[in-house]
Amino acid sequence: MLNVHELSVVFGGEVLFEQVSFRLNAGDKVGLIGKNGAGKSTMLKILSRELQPDSGTIATDKTLKIGFLKQDIDFEQGRTVLDESYLAFKEIKELESQLSYINTQLAQRTDYESEAYNQLIIDLNDITHRYELLGGYSYQGDTEKILQGLGFKREDFDKQTDTFSGGWRMRIELAKLLLQKNDVLLLDEPTNHLDIESIIWFEAFLKNFSGAVAVVSHDKMFLDNVTNRTIELSLGGIHDFKKPYSQYLALRTEMIELQKNAQKNQEKQIQQTERLIERFRAKSSKASMAQSLIKKLDKIDRIEVDEVDNSVMNVQFPVSVIPGKVVLDLQGVSKSYGDNEVLNNISFLLERGAKTAFVGQNGQGKTTLAKVIVGELAHEGNLKLGHNVQIGYFAQNQAEYLDSEKTVLDTMIDAANESNRRKVRDILGSFLFSGDDVDKYVKVLSGGERNRLALAKMLLEPFNVLVMDEPTNHLDINSKNVLKQALQRFEGTLILVSHDRDFLQGLTTQVFEFRNKAIKEYLGDIDFYLEERQAQDFRAIERKKTETNASKANGSDGAESFKKQKQLKSIKNKISTLEKKITQLEQELAEIDHELLMNYDETIAKPNFFEHYNSKKEALDTLMNDWEKLTASLENH
Repeated sequence: MLNVHELSVVFGGEVLFEQVSFRLNAGDKVGLIGKNGAGKSTMLKILSRELQPDSGTIATDKTLKIGFLKQDIDFEQGRTVLDESYLAFKEIKELESQLSYINTQLAQRTDYESEAYNQLIIDLNDITHRYELLGGYSYQGDTEKILQGLGFKREDFDKQTDTFSGGWRMRIELAKLLLQKNDVLLLDEPTNHLDIESIIWFEAFLKNFSGAVAVVSHDKMFLDNVTNRTIELSLGGIHDFKKPYSQYLALRTEMIELQKNAQKNQEKQIQQTERLIERFRAKSSKASMAQSLIKKLDKIDRIEVDEVDNSVMNVQFPVSVIPGKVVLDLQGVSKSYGDNEVLNNISFLLERGAKTAFVGQNGQGKTTLAKVIVGELAHEGNLKLGHNVQIGYFAQNQAEYLDSEKTVLDTMIDAANESNRRKVRDILGSFLFSGDDVDKYVKVLSGGERNRLALAKMLLEPFNVLVMDEPTNHLDINSKNVLKQALQRFEGTLILVSHDRDFLQGLTTQVFEFRNKAIKEYLGDIDFYLEERQAQDFRAIERKKTETNASKANGSDGAESFKKQKQLKSIKNKISTLEKKITQLEQELAEIDHELLMNYDETIAKPNFFEHYNSKKEALDTLMNDWEKLTASLENH
């Protein structure tokens, strides 16, 4: 389907990839992972033909259609939701213009016997036939159906795209990709602006998509739910395994450990051989044996351990001054955008040191309240900051405020003052900008690198209350973990807007859920909140809501519900049994692989070794197929 051969890219004077090769086949759901700046977005741009590599080739079928969902969506103002969605039908819209012109000409002209008039009739027939073949008479209905499936209402269709939040604009872009009927989908951080409900829908779509998918994401749960293959970009090369993210990590760690052990054993053998050579070399009678050992030593293929890039940023959030006991007091705060009321009569009090999570669907007012608190939005009601309160704010689109024409160093120096200007390079170094990195222009940085720079810049301002809106967007998984540890050490007051359960765990001590223009307080951590909502995670809450709504719509009775639950329980039991068998077989195969690595000749000399080894592999494949079928059946229920 799509074949990458010996791809090399040099970007900003650095080698991103060197002679990288891989193939995407129909049904492949690839998680493209790696550190910020490793070249993930660049790889997607090359696969989409938006960028050209320095060397290497990309071979595809001539008719292959590739859809590319970028990190940053740039909609042109003045278009409605429908107008923007119709851009998916470029050829159809061009044919409509041609048909309109021809029909106008036929209505106005009277030279019925002329050759030009006759040509208009021929063109009309040809273009109408092509228009029909492309689905010209059904594309409008298809568009409305997809938009409604993505959560839009009919009254939304004629609204301007710039009146919608980033998450809803992302859904419009997704609708365009679906309507284009692409063979390959390239997705760069598709979940960054999506709420949980949309992520659940998107996961289901990708699982049923018959083409190939390459997705860059730092959402571990999303990768595990969607992908069946992982390609890691690291230190100019790739590691390619047919496993979803978490399984890949475990396998990769195990393989590096095997390599280290094998390298250690080989080193012992080499040292022993070198000692023998030294001993025999001194005796003329043993000189030929010494030469034989030297030749044998030269022929040994030295075992190398795969390099792992473990560099991480070093973040500290110091408290500027100690504020008063009450840092924030809201009484009757409301906020509307025109006729759209988002928050109604919100009241709460935050004390010094409080760690608070804002959760809820997109559009429920989380970001709006964060902006009200930091003074970016006017509002109704009273909001009072406590004594000595200094607020630091990291906006959801913080990186967009950076000047793309400045260098990393200039960005920091311009934001610094006399007291902290000398610390700029140290701060940049702790965020992994060192050496020539500080001279890079912002416009060449990846999304994750821009987020790191925005975080570094924030440290130049004093604060004791930290408000962060989706701070993990674009950050690689290692950087997310480092940021989480820094926030755990932060001794000030924290307000965190996020839909990432893994990130929120252990960070906050109270949860504000935003629903129906109001908030509900849960006096506990994120696990307590989910327990109170009787759900394993945010996704489960959305699924429960969806299932409840579906049950009401279908009018299903108790007997049907009981029958369905019984079927689900049976499927889950079968899946659990299969998973145990799969784990056992994988362990047995790993042990055999280890034996092969340690003593290849002795291992393959065992009676019926290959038959025994291959039968285990075939059995594993069968179990995996059965597991996939049952999992699909469970999802369909």
